[in-house]
Amino acid sequence: MQEPWNAIARTIAQTTGRPFTPAPPKALGGGCINRAVRLADDTRAFFVKLNSADRLAMFEAEAAGLRALAEAGGLRVPEPVASGTAAGQAWLAMEYLPLGRPRGDSAERAGRGLAQLHRRTGEAFGWWRDNTIGSTPQTNTPDADWVTFWRERRLGYQLALAARNGYRGRLQAAGERLMEALPRLLDHDPPVSLLHGDLWGGNLGYLHDGTPVIYDPAVYFGDREADLAMTELFGGFPGDFHAAYREAWPLASGYEVRKILYNLYHILNHLNLFGGGYLGQAQGMIDRLLAEVG
Repeated sequence: MQEPWNAIARTIAQTTGRPFTPAPPKALGGGCINRAVRLADDTRAFFVKLNSADRLAMFEAEAAGLRALAEAGGLRVPEPVASGTAAGQAWLAMEYLPLGRPRGDSAERAGRGLAQLHRRTGEAFGWWRDNTIGSTPQTNTPDADWVTFWRERRLGYQLALAARNGYRGRLQAAGERLMEALPRLLDHDPPVSLLHGDLWGGNLGYLHDGTPVIYDPAVYFGDREADLAMTELFGGFPGDFHAAYREAWPLASGYEVRKILYNLYHILNHLNLFGGGYLGQAQGMIDRLLAEVG
C-alpha cells in the first residue's frame, strides 16, 4: 500500500501556513482500532491517526469533539490540525503532546477539571452530529428527555446490535425488561452536561509537568454521571480523582445504581466489538439492575 505521508505533510503545511517536511514517521502503539504515528520535523510534531478511507467521518467527528472539549475548558486536550484521505487511508493529525507520569496533585486536578468540563451545558441530550464509541456508530440525535435518549440512542441501540450479532435469548429478554424499567432507574433530573463519552483510564494522560490531558473522545451532551461511571469501569482513576470531583460538584443519591446502567452501555459495546467474553458480565449487570426495581 502506498504510504500517505507526503500528502499529509502537504495538508498540514497548507492548513498551518508553515512549511512541514517531516522525517520518516515513528509508529506509536496503544490503540486497537486505528494505526498511529508521530510525524515530525526539526521544529514541530504531530500525532497522526490512520484507518481505512471510509472512516474519514469518524475522524472528523473526533476532531469536532476535541474542539468542543477544548472550548469547554477544565482539561487539556490535543488540538486537531487537519484531516483527510490519502493513499486509500483516512487520517487525522493533531498536536503531539508528550506524556509522562502524574505528579503530586495531578489526579485532583483531573477530577476538578472534569467537573469544570461538565459545567458546560446544552439545550438537549445528544449532539449536533453522530460519532463513534470505539468503532461502533454512536447516534446522537438530540432529545429533551434523558430516559428516551438513553433508551433509544444508547441501550436500545447496543441491544439491537447484539441481537444482529447473534446474542439473543436471555440477554434480549432481560434487556427488554430493563428498558421498560428505565424511568424508575433514571429517576433524577440530570443537567445536560458536555461529556467526553469514552473516559476510561487509557484516554487520560499527563504532561511531564503533571497537567492532565484527555483525548479519544466520543462527545455528546448527557448525564455527567455517565462519564464518572466509566472512570470506575476499568480502573486507572485513583481515589483522589473521585474525591476532588465530588468536592467540586457532589453527586445525587442513587449514583451507585445508575453507574451500573451507564457502564452496561460500554460492556454491551465491548460484547459487540470483541465477542462473547463480555456476555456474562452484561447479563449480570442487567440482572443486578432488574433486582433494584423488583
